[in-house]
Amino acid sequence: MDSLRALCGGPRDGALLRAALANALVADCATSAAIAELRRALEFDPDYSAAWKQLGKLLADSGDAMAAIDAYRSGIAAAQQRGDKQAEKEMTVFLRRLEKAPQ
Repeated sequence: MDSLRALCGGPRDGALLRAALANALVADCATSAAIAELRRALEFDPDYSAAWKQLGKLLADSGDAMAAIDAYRSGIAAAQQRGDKQAEKEMTVFLRRLEKAPQ
């Protein structure tokens, strides 16, 4: 994780680096920090559907259903923009589950 953090802010900083850092943070049980890194990844590339999907999952798992719903909706739009049909389908399923769940 330290090597990934060392790259942040440099010429290699970007959506993929931030998503990789988020994955490392999830493995380290640092969910809040992972969410922040995914949001940063999406600042670099708002059409990065995999980051939206992971962000939605982390938000849902942390109990923030409304933010997860927003993330999945944005992710579905991003996936449609990129033609990423599989990510679109997966996020649609996750979104429907959250929308049907009692709030």
